[in-house]
Amino acid sequence: MDIYQLKTFVAVAREGSITRASALLHLSQPAVSAHIKAIEDALGLAVFERTARGMSLTPEGERLLAKAEQALAAHRELMDEATRIKGRLAGKLRLGAGSNSNNEAVGRLLAVLSERCPEVEVALKHGTSLEILAGIRNGSLDAGFYNESGELDPELATIEVSRFKIYVVAPPGLVASSGRPDWRSLADLPWIYPTLSACCGRAAESLFKMNQIRPRRIISVDRNDVTRTLIAGGTGVGLLHADTAKEAQARGEVELLFECQTSVRVLFAHLASRAQDPLLAAAASIIRTGETS
Repeated sequence: MDIYQLKTFVAVAREGSITRASALLHLSQPAVSAHIKAIEDALGLAVFERTARGMSLTPEGERLLAKAEQALAAHRELMDEATRIKGRLAGKLRLGAGSNSNNEAVGRLLAVLSERCPEVEVALKHGTSLEILAGIRNGSLDAGFYNESGELDPELATIEVSRFKIYVVAPPGLVASSGRPDWRSLADLPWIYPTLSACCGRAAESLFKMNQIRPRRIISVDRNDVTRTLIAGGTGVGLLHADTAKEAQARGEVELLFECQTSVRVLFAHLASRAQDPLLAAAASIIRTGETS
């Protein structure tokens, strides 16, 4: 049994699916199935039950999962220590960036790593904030940038990169201008925002709960620029990041209805348990000090 088979075992256990595990590991489904079979043959135990809903750990598999995770952690620590002994950084950093993350911070990190750590390979993956968080937690990403308007996850080590406000905006003339929003009237209009977002989605839900409404129609869009286009085209009201909202207002595309109370933080994060990883420590240092290449 080798380290790659252990990684496959843990991935299938976490995902509950050979299909999802193969995508996560960048392996074919037959290769994932072969790894599981090799493990079961080597151990003389069935570690998974194949069901209509996917792969479910057997009681024996449940007991072995914790040991497999410990073995992978020990392997990672061994590789980290070898890197420290060699005195130079090498390896691969799998980095995630939300579609609306701070591009300047992402670019600076990539530029400094490229100059100072030429043997480090960086793989950048874009996604929603929730996808970036999921990747960090399940091990498919080493670190990432994401937006957060709520409480911080204690399992993550985070560095605040920047923060911004969110505005509720509407097409010019769609909503009657007044001192106080008419929430009942607003609830009758389509709302455009990312329902699965870690920032705009939570801000919208907070507004609805505070004002005891639920829009009749919600259009879920996870890109700030597309949301802007739809609102400017008269589709409905929605939420935009402050810089986008003010630029659109200056161009006469939208009207700012009001500013949400919630301030959104752009965070760089990795698992707190991996704080001693040399690559993550180097990346965090660059983010923290705001170095330039």
